[in-house]
Order: sequence, then C-alpha cells, then structure tokens
Amino acid sequence: MDQKGNPEKADPAAAVAAAQPTPVAASPNAAQVLAFLRQNPSFLTDHEELLAILTPPAHQRGDNVADMQRFMLERLREELARLKGQQRLLISTSRSNLMSQNRIHAAVLTLISATSFEHLIQIVTSDLAVMLDIDAVTLCIEAGDHTTGLNHPFAGLQLLEIGMVNHILGSKRDALLADHAPGDVEIFGSAAGLVRSQALLRLSVGTGTPNGLLALGSRRPAKFKPGQGTELLCFLARALDVVVSEWLAI
Repeated sequence: MDQKGNPEKADPAAAVAAAQPTPVAASPNAAQVLAFLRQNPSFLTDHEELLAILTPPAHQRGDNVADMQRFMLERLREELARLKGQQRLLISTSRSNLMSQNRIHAAVLTLISATSFEHLIQIVTSDLAVMLDIDAVTLCIEAGDHTTGLNHPFAGLQLLEIGMVNHILGSKRDALLADHAPGDVEIFGSAAGLVRSQALLRLSVGTGTPNGLLALGSRRPAKFKPGQGTELLCFLARALDVVVSEWLAI
C-alpha cells in the first residue's frame, strides 16, 4: 500500500532480479593471487604450512648445474612429512600404552578383590582375558610335592614338568614375548589353537614353592612381540605373586 492507501504495483524488474539465484563468488585467478601476495609480502611467512605443498621454482643456472635451493627445499619437505609421520605414530603409541596401563591396573584391582583362592584362580583363568583384550590366559605350575592338592586342576590351570619354566625363560629372564608364534598345548591347553602371539611371565610366589608361568595368548600375530616393553606385564605377574602368597599363607 502507498501513502494514499492504494495498492502498490509490483515492479517486474525487481521480481525478476529477486528470482535470480545468488551468484557464487568465483575463485581468484592467477593475476589476483599475484596481486594479493604483492600487497601481503609476509603471507607465506605467516602461513609456513604452505611451504609443504607449494612447488618451488627451478633456477636455470646452465647445463649440468644442479639447483641446490630446489633440492634443499624438497629435502626439507620430505623431512617435514617424516616428522609428521613420527608424530602420528608417537601419539598412537602413547594412547595404546595408556590403554594398556589402565587395563593392567584394573586387572590388579580385580585380583586383590578375590574372595577366595578358588575365586582368584577363576579371575586369572577367565576374567583376565576379557580385561586385557586377549584370547587365552592360563596359570602354569611346575608339578611336584606342592601340587599334590591339585588332583583336579581348575580349568585354565596347567601342570608343567619340573624345570620347564627355566627351560622356557632361562634362569634370569622374567618375561618372554613372541609374535607369529603358535600356542604350545602344554602351556595353553585346549586354547593353544587360538594363540598366534604370546607373553609368558614368570611367577615366583615364595621360597620353597614351585615355579610358575602366567601365560597370555592372543589370536593377533603382533599383539605381543619381542622388544615390546614388559614393565606393566611384569607388574601384573608380581601382583599375582603377592595375592597368591597371601591366600596360601606363604
């Protein structure tokens, strides 16, 4: 409506203009980019990440003359890519180690919470596999006078020949990790077929007690591997030593 109360007439040109789609801004052309960089000479200094993707110009210095500046820039770019890869690997490894630490700590707290010796054995041979994200856990004890009460072993409890622990680990080693290694039936029993990598940890409950092994197995061939840190795994084995000795009053 106009000021006199008469209906306003629609402007055909305005209606047509309103119906047109909003134009999309075109990407700048080479001349515009060049003009922008001339007006902002510190742009590349302020955005160093662009150096990793820009192709440096080759200087023509005559036949059979190498362009060392271009060579150095390419080497710098390769080094930057390598460092970024190492950074990603370090972050991934740190996250994995933190997850492993949390799992080991939770497993130790569960061992401490056992309400009986039988419950403790059940935790070790059943619950630890789930808590540690592996496929098989067995408790191995060298048979002898101290195992006469185990005429009916628990599931997951393996009896070994005297001296077998030292034969496997050696006299001074407390842990042995192996990748791409099938499980041994003497150690993993019926679960041996699942095992493709393993960690064997010495158990030493106390003086006069038989040697033992805490055997951890995984169907993933590289879950455990030589060179991998064993501090957390040995901490788990030592914690189990303490809890077993408390229940057996050793």
